[in-house]
Amino acid sequence: MADVFRSLNLLETLKESIESNKLSDVKDAVEDLLISRINLAVVGNRGDEKDSFLNSLRGLGPGDEGAALSSSVVASEDMAGYPNPKHSDFRLWDLSPVPDTSPFEPGGYMDKVKFLRYNAVFMTFTHVPQNNSVEVYLEARSLQRQTVYFILLASVEETEKNLEVKRKASLEILKSRGLTQPKVYLVRPSTLEKFDFPGLLDDMSKDLPEIRAHALLLALPTLTSALVTQKKEAFKALVWAAASLSGGMSAIPVPLVASMVDSSVAVRILTKAQLSLCLDDESVERLARRRGMDPTRLKGLRTCVLSVEVTKGEVKRRLAAAEKDLATVSSKLVEMAMPRHARSASRSFAAMLQSLNSAIDEMAADAEKIVDAALGEGK
Repeated sequence: MADVFRSLNLLETLKESIESNKLSDVKDAVEDLLISRINLAVVGNRGDEKDSFLNSLRGLGPGDEGAALSSSVVASEDMAGYPNPKHSDFRLWDLSPVPDTSPFEPGGYMDKVKFLRYNAVFMTFTHVPQNNSVEVYLEARSLQRQTVYFILLASVEETEKNLEVKRKASLEILKSRGLTQPKVYLVRPSTLEKFDFPGLLDDMSKDLPEIRAHALLLALPTLTSALVTQKKEAFKALVWAAASLSGGMSAIPVPLVASMVDSSVAVRILTKAQLSLCLDDESVERLARRRGMDPTRLKGLRTCVLSVEVTKGEVKRRLAAAEKDLATVSSKLVEMAMPRHARSASRSFAAMLQSLNSAIDEMAADAEKIVDAALGEGK
């Protein structure tokens, strides 16, 4: 997933739009990146492992507000939706289990749960996939739906040796149904950073449309230091787009344009970054509870003021400081080499790019310290 933006045609498209002065296209692209929605569905028998999986995908523990209900509360035939408390554009759906009846019509089940409306579907099980679940998978593939994944959910007590036995048996079942290179992802919901979940994310980033891969990346909790780095890179691409918008508008005499860009857009980007990097108080406290740690210790690792709270005053201060820094000999030499009409755009672009990239770096460094401490990797 680290290459999520390298594979995008987005930046090239933005450059073409800027060269053509199609600023509305750039603005729309920034909005799409800030508000990109994704719906994921989880299929499988209800139980502790599935509940834990639904919660961990949203950074929640069993006692947190909005956590998945216990299996005894939700009827097996019902469908339940679980919004993300910090990302309204990310929603999980707990679908009713695939029935084990015979005869079975996969299309009927898929119509009932609106299978094709989800961006990706996780077919979960705790032993081996049942026959009718394989039928649903094959039907989805016949409809060119590639984002369907078999996931073996592991309980806390199970040994890795026992899980590998289950995985091998599952792969044999899938091969017997005609799948030549089947994949079964081993996932322990309580510790998503282990086993195959990181690899699953890598595969999803290739299979999903680029804007959905972006949405998934930003909405997931910060499970590992590597994921923090991926989020940082994604936000820097978003910063580039916003800075291009700022620079382009600065070069064109449009009334009241300053109110449309710079500080207001910067606040939105950095607020989303704070939530995506799980730096807000509530996210840090939830992480501490799940890991049995003192939340004060984790909060104390935040050294960037924007990690604690994103305010318009602090953002304006950083933008002003960046503009002041640009008044150097080197930056003046760069401007002298540019056409006169482009210099205003260059200054505005550089100021936003420098200030926001610096902020993203500082916030990501805080997030990495918190993740390392929570996983026992830090000192």
